[in-house]
Amino acid sequence: MRIKLIVGLANPGAQYAATRHNAGAWYVESLAKRYQQTLKDQSKFYGYTCSLILGGRDIHLLVPTTFMNLSGKAVTTMATFYRIAPEEIMVAHDELALLPGKTRLKLGGSHGCHNGLKDIINRLGSNHNFHRLRIGIGHPGNKDKVVSFVLGKPPLAELQLINNAIDKAVRCTEILVTQDATKDMKNLNAY
Repeated sequence: MRIKLIVGLANPGAQYAATRHNAGAWYVESLAKRYQQTLKDQSKFYGYTCSLILGGRDIHLLVPTTFMNLSGKAVTTMATFYRIAPEEIMVAHDELALLPGKTRLKLGGSHGCHNGLKDIINRLGSNHNFHRLRIGIGHPGNKDKVVSFVLGKPPLAELQLINNAIDKAVRCTEILVTQDATKDMKNLNAY
């Protein structure tokens, strides 16, 4: 299977840029930077986008400028425009169930109460078998504190762990998108 669209979930605006909920965008921004590309605001796709060549293949990058709970609008608009199937999409997002410094790749599944994933799944309908790059941010230990936690900035030690995990995921991305993603899942999940 070939990945053609990589999405990094985020909330728009400077007040959210350094919050845990924007870990998916941090990954896409790092990926663009590694390949010397610049994400540019494309209002027709409701997000910042660019394209890059990985292993001789065109890959579209997207960071939606909608709020998290409307992420599916940007994803489905771009996927429809470029005729990209759900199985050819990888969505990078923050993951409460993983500790900072951990990443996991999986295909399909539920939204796990993540509002960005929930909207993408709702808009894709019954065929929502897209890849998810789950970037660990940890859990506050109390479900009542989740909203303030994901919308908060991680302390420096946690941020370094998250950034290290993102860096490793960026380095694995070329292999991931040019080979069978399930084969490389073991390599990525080892980090």
